[in-house]
Amino acid sequence: MSTQSSVAEIPVSQAAKASEGIHTDTTAKYFLISAVAYFFIVGIIALIIAAKFVWPQMLGTVSYLTYGRLRPLHVNGMLFGWLLACDMGLIYYFVPRLCGVKLWSEKLGVATAMLWNFIILSAVVTLLLGLNQGLEYAELVVPLDVLVVVAWVMFGANIFMTIATRKYQQMYVSLWYVMGTILWTAFVYLTGNFAVLMATGVNQANLNWMYVHNAVGLIFTPAGLAIAYYFIPKSSNTPLYSHKLSMVGFWSLAFVYVWTGAHHMLHGPISQWLQTIAIVFSVMLLVPVWAVVYNFFATMKGQWHQLKDNVPLKFLMSGVVFYLLTCFQGPMHSLRAVNAIVSKTDWIPGHAHMAVLGAFSFFAIAGSLYILPRMFKTALYSDTLANWSFWFFMIGGLGFFVTLWLGGFWQGWQWNNPAIPFIDTVVALQPVWLVRFFSGIFMFIGIALYAYNVMATVLRVQSTPEAPPKAVAATV
Repeated sequence: MSTQSSVAEIPVSQAAKASEGIHTDTTAKYFLISAVAYFFIVGIIALIIAAKFVWPQMLGTVSYLTYGRLRPLHVNGMLFGWLLACDMGLIYYFVPRLCGVKLWSEKLGVATAMLWNFIILSAVVTLLLGLNQGLEYAELVVPLDVLVVVAWVMFGANIFMTIATRKYQQMYVSLWYVMGTILWTAFVYLTGNFAVLMATGVNQANLNWMYVHNAVGLIFTPAGLAIAYYFIPKSSNTPLYSHKLSMVGFWSLAFVYVWTGAHHMLHGPISQWLQTIAIVFSVMLLVPVWAVVYNFFATMKGQWHQLKDNVPLKFLMSGVVFYLLTCFQGPMHSLRAVNAIVSKTDWIPGHAHMAVLGAFSFFAIAGSLYILPRMFKTALYSDTLANWSFWFFMIGGLGFFVTLWLGGFWQGWQWNNPAIPFIDTVVALQPVWLVRFFSGIFMFIGIALYAYNVMATVLRVQSTPEAPPKAVAATV
């Protein structure tokens, strides 16, 4: 093995460009295309759910279309059908490039993609039939959980073997986050879907919330940061500001995050010492967050003018801002006084949606827009559509997040006043849910424009295979 350049320069190095021709990206294409299709389908379900908040009688009493069945379908579809699948596709794309070698096994990768799609389609059927374990984020039936473990082992083996056979001795920070994602996801998923079945009462609730919180913090956060660390330098054509600082962020995240989930159980039946530990570690989350965000902002020094025309960079840096806001809200939510107001209110879905959609989906969309022309060796179907999709996501997302934060605070203040009947607090939230629905329409338009752009790019290549590669394909 040999070092071709300093570790912070790998994303823009000549060595990386020279080895571009060895990659076929078959697995990455499968994962990316299926993820975008699920994004569009689950977006429709999300819109129906938002409408049901405003018009509860909509779709009548058809059991398959009730809130109790559509909600877990929406959550699991967005988390595993769209976001994690897209993240896996992006990882299949950039890990071989950061290692300077081909993916260890494209056949294993394609088999993983086929198994992953079987799991997602089976989840759609079982959840609509009402087969549900009744655990937050862990609704899938046990046989599908077993298949998820098998697929994750196949994914992890392929990625670790690719890293093990790498050409470069030093490892760029994205590889650290990818390895962390694989190991932490295994731990979090096994705990939340299998260990939780062996516990009861408060202990089961504790395990479930550790899983729910760490599903975002130890699955989508490290995967999202791996993507951001790769594509921000790539999209801006600028080396990362500091690889040492990125390691501070990585190891502090590894040390801090796993202990924070219990802050969702404050003021509950769990012990005070456990609540206090959750609060302390939640506040300590500010360390890795600031290390990451400062590194990204410093990397962009002198490059902010690129945001005018560079759509992937718009998504990436907007995602960084949403990540900062999300990770400021988390520690504040863990404080007992704030938690007494916002816990269990609509503030929580506002916070969670900003993390999954505002931060990590923005990173995933940016990465997919960046790699699509390079994988298919053509130009993006429409830069204008990509720009419009960004603004629809931004306007819809801000409307959704801000409305639920304010509505959640209002809801919490009412719940803390015993003189207000509960049903009155439900009626009072109607205007909030109406704004949520119309914000959802904006977000869905963003999804539709993005999905159409991706599919049009792919279909154009399929219909004209003899077309010569365009200029964009020459850049890495």
